Amino acid sequence: MTRDTAEAVRVFTTAGVPAEDRIELWQAHNSAALMSLRCHALTDAQFDGTTVNVQLARTQLCRVRADTAHVIERRSDLIRSRPEDSVVLFFVLAGEAFFFHSAGVHIVGSGQMVACDSDRPFMRGFSTDFEELFMKIPRHVFCDIAGVDRLEAPLVTAFTTDQNLFGASLAGLIAAATRADNPTLPDEHALLDLVGALVGGQDHSPTSAYLAAARRYVDARLTDTSLCAASIACAVGISPRHLSRTFASVGTTVPQYVLGRRLAAANAILHRYEASSMTIAEVAQRCGFMSVSHFSKSFAAQFGEHASDVRRRVMRQRGVAAALVSGSPTGGEPAETAIVAQIGQKDLNC
Repeated sequence: MTRDTAEAVRVFTTAGVPAEDRIELWQAHNSAALMSLRCHALTDAQFDGTTVNVQLARTQLCRVRADTAHVIERRSDLIRSRPEDSVVLFFVLAGEAFFFHSAGVHIVGSGQMVACDSDRPFMRGFSTDFEELFMKIPRHVFCDIAGVDRLEAPLVTAFTTDQNLFGASLAGLIAAATRADNPTLPDEHALLDLVGALVGGQDHSPTSAYLAAARRYVDARLTDTSLCAASIACAVGISPRHLSRTFASVGTTVPQYVLGRRLAAANAILHRYEASSMTIAEVAQRCGFMSVSHFSKSFAAQFGEHASDVRRRVMRQRGVAAALVSGSPTGGEPAETAIVAQIGQKDLNC
């Protein structure tokens, strides 16, 4: 984690806090870090919650996990005394919640999101084992990127790749930024462009939003051998020519990006233990390559060594580590030699 990332990311948990103080501390933390609210537990069970907060230049991101059923409220009196002047987005990852506002009640489950004005009264209730992502945008920033003055009513929609590619791309970037371990801070311009596309429609979808959505679509379908510029463009909602210009703006092409992501996925597999029981052909097939020869040549060109060499080196390192812990296998053969001999039989397709 870089110093800039470490300074931007903060983790909070109620673990270690006396049980009787946890819900009060949870309310105080979220009121200070996200928006002013009131919080109530629904049972006498010990409250457990964790947040990962990320402060960017103009927006705030958060991942919230709670193992205890509870309710939060932003009532009129709290809004009058502590206005937030912002728009907030909630993406439910696990569990279920209700969202109550002046126009009615929505039950929101995994794969659904809610966008609303933080200064219009609402109440939210959460089930046990709940997890969601959160984004807070100052109202004037939201107005600039979405082309609307405010959200007159809450927006409730799915954010899965198949149903809402812009929403899925936005949630994916927030999720990567709010991991407790090894977070990846996003390009805030891309985040805001995706919000504009999500709320304002395709008329408000600049290049970076299309690019983020296309990347999300590709990453979700690397095993699909029919993946091509035409299918990606159709999913994003633009023409293949527009898609090509979009990727050209960042110095690449659609085929180059797809190839790069497939090679990166293959390299990741080769560094996992499961690779010891797979042939190189199986690794290639799992990552969407129809030709083992094409995969092998592309992999060597990208990483400077053959896929079989990467796997052999990783297995050798694992063997050495195992030998240091438990000693050589019975019979006197060094552990790394035995493992390399085992996987050597699987390299015939390289």
